[in-house]
Amino acid sequence: MRSIWKGALTFGLVNVPVKVYAATEDHDVSLHQVHNADGGRIRYQRKCEVCGQVVAYADIDRAYDDGDRTVVLTEEDLKSLPAERSREIDVVEFVPSEQVDPITYDKSYYLEPDSASPKAYVLLRRTLEQTDRTAIVRFSLRQKTRLAALRVRGDVLMLQTLLWSDEVREVSFPSLEESVRISDKELELSSSLVESFSSDFDPDEYVDEYQKELRTLIQAKLEKGDAIDTDATFGESEEEGGEVIDLMEALRASVERSRASRGGKGDEKKPAAKDEADEPAEEKPKRKRAKKAS
Repeated sequence: MRSIWKGALTFGLVNVPVKVYAATEDHDVSLHQVHNADGGRIRYQRKCEVCGQVVAYADIDRAYDDGDRTVVLTEEDLKSLPAERSREIDVVEFVPSEQVDPITYDKSYYLEPDSASPKAYVLLRRTLEQTDRTAIVRFSLRQKTRLAALRVRGDVLMLQTLLWSDEVREVSFPSLEESVRISDKELELSSSLVESFSSDFDPDEYVDEYQKELRTLIQAKLEKGDAIDTDATFGESEEEGGEVIDLMEALRASVERSRASRGGKGDEKKPAAKDEADEPAEEKPKRKRAKKAS
């Protein structure tokens, strides 16, 4: 890996030189656009509206338009900003880890100690681990001030940039609790279904099926040309679905299917008595009269 930034973690008088590395990478198949008539490559060019010339990226500056006037900002202008010149990751505060809402997480970066003695790095990592705290930090990267969470992952310190509070949308949907009625039996079966799927999360067990199938398709086209039978490549798809009419039956069937697929055996019990709460209102008086008659 190649570091993308060098600086120092600072909290109080403690200074921890570090290198920053991108923690994630994109493995999606790269596709480009072509003309469907002749396969010609479609390209986008940066063209100046004044002179009509195609402009190289190195010759492009940025500008702000307030509606009446335009201010041009050169690369030197942007680099002169104090925040951009700073090479420090400043710890603002240490907070309980559970207080950082996962919705605010953005990009992830690994930090590597960048000094002859990694003692301060190891001390900070162990302190965060022992106190179960996350450090909230500020730093500048790629012409943007960042807020980030500094936390421990294994033996490594990592940064996860955070969205600013005004970047997270507030949402308010109409309350469903008053309009939907859930019986105790439905909740019990739903909980059983959750339990039957319960496991420890192992991300290595999951793959991007779309990208896998896309690579299969590309390989088939490379070997056989464009005229291929999609069903022969992927196999016929089985379409399932449809609107679920009987929620209780769907839950029961799902629990049994999950148990069977995991090699478990469902408890052999007599069919449960029908939940009174699930009966139509007009049936309840009839049942009560029948009980009295008996």
